[in-house]
Amino acid sequence: MLSTRKERSILPEKKRSFLALCHSRFQAHKYLIGLSLSPLYITTLSLCSQFSSSPHRSLCIGSGFHRLLRIITMGQAFCCIQVDQSNVAIKEQFGKFDEVLEPGCHCLPWCFGSQLAGHLSLRVQQLDVRCETKTKDNVFVTVVASIQYRALAEKASDAFYKLSNTRAQIQAYVFDVIRASVPKLDLDSTFEQKNEIAKAVEEELEKAMSAYGFEIVQTLIVDIEPDEHVKRAMNEINAASRMRLAATEKAEAEKILQIKRAEGDAESKYLAGLGIARQRQAIVDGLRDSVLAFSVNVPGTSSKDVMDMILVTQYFDTLKDIGASSKASSVFIPHGPGAVGDIASQIRVGLLQAETAKH
Repeated sequence: MLSTRKERSILPEKKRSFLALCHSRFQAHKYLIGLSLSPLYITTLSLCSQFSSSPHRSLCIGSGFHRLLRIITMGQAFCCIQVDQSNVAIKEQFGKFDEVLEPGCHCLPWCFGSQLAGHLSLRVQQLDVRCETKTKDNVFVTVVASIQYRALAEKASDAFYKLSNTRAQIQAYVFDVIRASVPKLDLDSTFEQKNEIAKAVEEELEKAMSAYGFEIVQTLIVDIEPDEHVKRAMNEINAASRMRLAATEKAEAEKILQIKRAEGDAESKYLAGLGIARQRQAIVDGLRDSVLAFSVNVPGTSSKDVMDMILVTQYFDTLKDIGASSKASSVFIPHGPGAVGDIASQIRVGLLQAETAKH
């Protein structure tokens, strides 16, 4: 039992001494190659810790550590690094900026203090910014701006060293310009002058970001979102305007229909009057011809006798038509033989008065 307890107390001590040895070896190797290997260092310590807890830890620790160390040393032995297309690398010497490495293979002599500070992408990047502001007529809107930018190869050192957070810097300038431009416009003008707002944002960003080695490729105002209640009110206003326009057009159409109907009615009455006048002219001509023919063929008769006979004939024809038509309105008038004489005398008096008025 005592020997077992001793072994358990000695084992953590050996493990701690081994980890300390690994740490010192890695620190020496890190300073030799001039690169930060902290993630790899942590992984190696973890592996070594696992190896040290295995039954055959003496063999595993020695072989695993030296194998990993040989791989790292062989990777840096030729002092070469690769820079991908559309990227540049920042080279430092003893912590000071040295040069910008273009895409391709480059020699990095770590033994003379050269190291790789980092990479910088030259591709076009996009940042979408949502900015809430209010218009001149006190309507709150959310303006969505899309900023497309990229780092300049000839100013790669400025882009790498001068800014710690490029996206936050661009966002701050976008907020500043939008909140200075939109409050000068009402809601309708904001939608109409969307391109002018985008141009103002782009000019301000270009002027500010060029000093940091960045180029603003394009600035777009992709959306302007008013509040939901404002949207609903705008839709109702538009609907009411269209309904008013529809009512005006409908009234105008009805007016045109009534005018055309009145014109048609007037034309119809005019033509009907012409027809009645011609009908009466034909009746008068027929009566004259009948009276003349009767006076010639029947000697001793006067025009008065002929007219009385014609009136009586028409009188009975009218009574026959009223009795024959089932839908005609009935008019009751005196229809005795004496009534015919009264009618004839009234017609004669009317004609004589007319002739007197002419003379």
